[in-house]
Amino acid sequence: MKRISILSLAVALVAPVVFADAAPDGAAIFKPNCAVCHGADGKGKTPTGRSLHLKDLGSDEVQSMKNEELQKIIEDGKGTMPAFKGKLDQASIDALIAFIRTLKK
Repeated sequence: MKRISILSLAVALVAPVVFADAAPDGAAIFKPNCAVCHGADGKGKTPTGRSLHLKDLGSDEVQSMKNEELQKIIEDGKGTMPAFKGKLDQASIDALIAFIRTLKK
């Protein structure tokens, strides 16, 4: 009986560490999916971003949007921006939104 309870305790202590490492990295998701147009800094100053008149993701206008609004744009696309529904899972979308929040001016 003591072996089982010690083993259970060890698993309980190690499990959060394993899951914490498994969280998606918003910056790593942004780079291949968004930076081509929005730029690595999210300012939209790439050739494509300029031609599409993209908003600076760090601007007050974008940063004042609710997470649900950003999620809808990410999932459904907007204008020429492709939809990522079915391509990114919820955890990845949440991580991407969290990364966008770090771009605040």
